[in-house]
Amino acid sequence: MEQTWRWFGPDDPVSLEKARQAGATGIVTALHHMNQGGVWPTDEIQKRKAMIEDAGLVWSVVESIGVGEEIKTRTGNFREKIDNYKQSIRNVARAGIKVICYNFMVITDWSRTNLMYRLPTGGYALRYDSIDFAAYDLCVLKRKGAEKDYAPARLKAAEDRFRGMTDDQIAELERVLIDWLPARDFAYTRNSFKDMLELYQQIRTEDLRANLIEFLREITPVAEEEGARLCIHPDDPSFPIFGLPRVMSTAEDVRAMFAGVPSTACGLTLCAGSFGSNPKNDLVAMAKEFAPRIHFVHLRNTRHEADGSFYEADHLDGDTDLIGVAAAIMSEEGRRAREGRADARIPMRPDHGHLLGDDIGQKMNPGYSFVGRLKGLAELRGVMQTIDAFRSGRIA
Repeated sequence: MEQTWRWFGPDDPVSLEKARQAGATGIVTALHHMNQGGVWPTDEIQKRKAMIEDAGLVWSVVESIGVGEEIKTRTGNFREKIDNYKQSIRNVARAGIKVICYNFMVITDWSRTNLMYRLPTGGYALRYDSIDFAAYDLCVLKRKGAEKDYAPARLKAAEDRFRGMTDDQIAELERVLIDWLPARDFAYTRNSFKDMLELYQQIRTEDLRANLIEFLREITPVAEEEGARLCIHPDDPSFPIFGLPRVMSTAEDVRAMFAGVPSTACGLTLCAGSFGSNPKNDLVAMAKEFAPRIHFVHLRNTRHEADGSFYEADHLDGDTDLIGVAAAIMSEEGRRAREGRADARIPMRPDHGHLLGDDIGQKMNPGYSFVGRLKGLAELRGVMQTIDAFRSGRIA
């Protein structure tokens, strides 16, 4: 796999030089300052590409050209936004960046309740606490109809948790859930977030899936023409939150999308951490089944708890068999190479590293510190080299 590194642009505390020091050869980034639905201009794409190449790296993956709520709901000026999206695909592909990751999560992006969960090692991880989430949903946000989404025991646990929270703890939980994401150029307030939730009251899961497929039927031919590969990122977490519809949480969701848009240019970002947040997902089986249409891989791990909570574990120490996932992806690379395909080498990146060592106390995008991802990439590099050595017969 091509070893890549997520970089949030010139303001990222982790520089391109550090990415190169980590051993990455490719960069995963986007024009985050131009993600409100307009066309990505060629000159801005070339400017970003030149910065990356000047650091001795290549721009391997676009993550992401944002998909606005108008497109997801097919309301407002969604037609203009889709046309802009098509042109942005053309512009990045003609600049030589052929892998385009995106997501179809409504309102939120990836969601956690704690960005500084203390580990026994002394490092820090990202965590989703199911009781804290319910406490916010029920007692702070007071989402209409929320009580229907929770069992009686969860309702009581959430109420008890809320009663024990200080005002500062409530404010921090709200900030983490609705008012923070790396590189997002806007923020929700409680009221604006509730307004967005209201927008989705009449949109069922089947409606959102239909909107996704209609969107892909429009943009996939453009990707085909330009030799580009689209790859959708799964929901994170891969189960319903805030009563919102989810359409990329399970293997069945992927099958439905692939059946609706059979082109190889319409593919998948296999994010082991996002799919792995749902313990019902078998990541090794999914990697094998969907391998021909996997165009990008995020390798990270999660550790589940009995109440539905999870935290981001060490890359090789969670509930997902990342070695098995890596082996499945490398088998697909071998198949593509034998066919002479240009996309035989699949880009991967270590995702959501722990906050460790000298990074603690420094300004970092949560999940995207230097030392934690360096550790993850080193571990994964060892896994890949071992798999390769075993298959080539260098080790028995």
